[in-house]
This record gives sequence, structure tokens and C-alpha cells, in this order.
Amino acid sequence: MIENSSPLKVLLLYGTRPEVIKMAPVVAALRQRPDRFAVTVCATAQHREMLDQAQDLFALRADVDLDLMRPDQSLNDLAARSFAALDPILGELAPDWVLVQGDTTTAMVGAFAAFHRGVKVGHIEAGLRTGDLKCPFPEEANRRAIDLLAAALFAPTAHAGGLLLAEGADPRKVFVTGNTVVDALLSIAQDFGDAPDTASVLITVHRRESFGAPLREVFRAVRRLAELFPELRWVFPMHRNPKVWEPAQQLLAGLPNLELHEPFGYREMVSRLRSARLVLTDSGGLQEEAPTFGKPVLVLRDKTERPEGVDAGVARLVGTDGERIIAETARLLTDDDAYCGMTNGGNPYGDGLAAERITAILSGRPFAPFVPDGPLRPRAESPAEGRLLSRVAAPLGAPGPAIRGRGVV
Repeated sequence: MIENSSPLKVLLLYGTRPEVIKMAPVVAALRQRPDRFAVTVCATAQHREMLDQAQDLFALRADVDLDLMRPDQSLNDLAARSFAALDPILGELAPDWVLVQGDTTTAMVGAFAAFHRGVKVGHIEAGLRTGDLKCPFPEEANRRAIDLLAAALFAPTAHAGGLLLAEGADPRKVFVTGNTVVDALLSIAQDFGDAPDTASVLITVHRRESFGAPLREVFRAVRRLAELFPELRWVFPMHRNPKVWEPAQQLLAGLPNLELHEPFGYREMVSRLRSARLVLTDSGGLQEEAPTFGKPVLVLRDKTERPEGVDAGVARLVGTDGERIIAETARLLTDDDAYCGMTNGGNPYGDGLAAERITAILSGRPFAPFVPDGPLRPRAESPAEGRLLSRVAAPLGAPGPAIRGRGVV
């Protein structure tokens, strides 16, 4: 294996709280190898306050802060200003790699801006798909575009990697790493003691495609559930978007056991998750996090780009139909067998070693792909997924076929 004397220059880009959470383990892992990596962290601050909270939690400070958030910013306005602000940074730093995470406007712009400059793009959390450009919007389009441009596709699961191969991605660019959110979650949770049983249900809703009538239907169902189960606390940290908190205040206020909160910081969210009985959410992150603590997830969406949890039996799609939400939630709260059947599947999304795998791949070292471990297994692997996971058997003394010189090619 060829080693270079000069460190790889890696620019890591994020703009929202979820990106900070999922990037923080990668930043830490790369910075532990100063001989191999020269790391620069850039924040667009697409979301200002919540991004700062997450940075504080993980002791992160952006080396470059573009401070782009504006009141009532449109996606096009944010994208235009992001391109204009990021391009001179790329010109000045001339990085070898730009790493982006997920499917935000920040990630999409970062990938295109790097591509325009001839800089290699690494996509963390590659390969997630619903197959519907309107669900989630605009995330589905963003992640497809990023994956088309990326030189390294860090798929969190074999299923995500298999979808990339089915779309024609070069197998040498696809790596099954696990999801870095599990790395972050475990690093925070290790500071807590035993989780208290607070007899609560945790609720989060914020997806754009649910705004309007679907969201109001969800809130009516939550209110009815709170009335049916007065012994439980129903905890809803509200997204700051007025299209969420205005109908939430109208439809959910006034019940003694239904708590409407400002958004929790990540540490508080992890604490609430650990002590909750179950989760009602349309969040991708909570779908990935809840299985670590054995918390059943009812997904308030018709489609999910994270089907591994459904396949493993730890999550269930219930959509935004109020009657179905009530029926499925009540079943889990009254049927011990149904509840227990969703608590013992392990986490199909990660094992806490994703950042180490990404660091190994970028440095040209062999790695063992993530394979979920738990009593319940996801559905049978496709041949494409099997080929990705077969790298486990590769000799550890030699790099895989896609690792040469200054990293992935």
C-alpha cells in the first residue's frame, strides 16, 4: 500500500443539528490521526441556534462559520447564498476531500460546489431511498444528487449499499459503515446511569410533506391517545417551524398529561428517549436511535428511507391516518406480547464504530463492514448486499480493490 508523507486535507461540512450530531464522531476520529489528516470544519449555520447547541455538546467549533441562516429563508435563497459563500472557501483551502452528511441543502450544495472544483466528495449516510421525490421533500432529491457525484459512498447499512449498486454505483466506491448517529448516541448515553421508567411517550413531528391536514390529523390522534391513557405523559418537543407549533398549540394545549416543549437539546433528547415507553415520530434520526434502547417506534410517515427497522421488527409504518395511529399505539400500550416483540431486535443501523470505519477507508486501510447484531435479523440480503458484506472476509493485511494511494479512487 502506498503511503503519502503529507496529510490528506479534509473539509467536513454541516449546517443543521442532525448533521453536527452525525459528523461529530467523524471529526473526532479524523483528528486522532493528525499524521494522516489535516481537518477543517465548516458550518453553513443553515439552522443557527440548534446547531450551536449540538456543537457545544460535542465540544465542536467550526473553523469556518458562514452564518447563513436568515428569517423565513427559502430553499433556493439558502442554496444560492451557500454556493456563493462556500466556493471561495474551497478555492482557498483546496481540500483533497469534502465530506457531507445526509440530505440537507447544505450537503447538496457542498457536494455540487466540491464537484465543480474537482474535489472528491465523501457522502456519509449514502444510499437512503424512498423512491418518491416528494417524500421526503426535498431530501430525497438531495441525497440522490449527492450520491451521483460522490467518490466515496459511506452507506450505513447493506440495504442502503445494495440500493446504490442497483442504481449503477461503482462497487469500489460503496462501503457499509454503519450510521454515525449510533456512535454519537453511545458517546452521550455512557454518561447516564440507569434509565428511569417515566411512563411517557415521546413524540416528534416536523416533515414538510405532513404540513397542513396530515399534521392536524396526527395531532388529533395524539390528543385522543392522551385522553385514553391519562396515566401516561405524552411529551412533544415542538419544531420551531410555525407550520408545526401553531397547529400543535391549537390542537394539543390544555391536557394535564400532554407536555408541549421547546426543542430539546440532544443530551435531553437522549435522556427522554431512554426513559420513554415508545416513540411516535417522523424523524429519521429517532428511527435510527430508538432501537439502541429497545424502544418501539411508530413511524408517522407512509414511506421511510430507513426500512431496516421495519424489517427487523423494531419499527412500524403507521402514516398520518389518525385512526391507525390510535389503534397501533393503543395496541402497544395494552398488549405486552406486541410490545415485547418490538423491543428485542437490536439496532440494525449501527454499532458505534462507523466513524472508525470511515477513517480507515479514507486513510487507505482495510475495514470490516458493519453487520447488525441482534436476536431479530433484517430480511434476507440481496446478492448485491452480500457482495458488499463479503469484504469482511478479505485479508486484513491488504486494502480492498477501491483503496489506493491517497484514499478511495
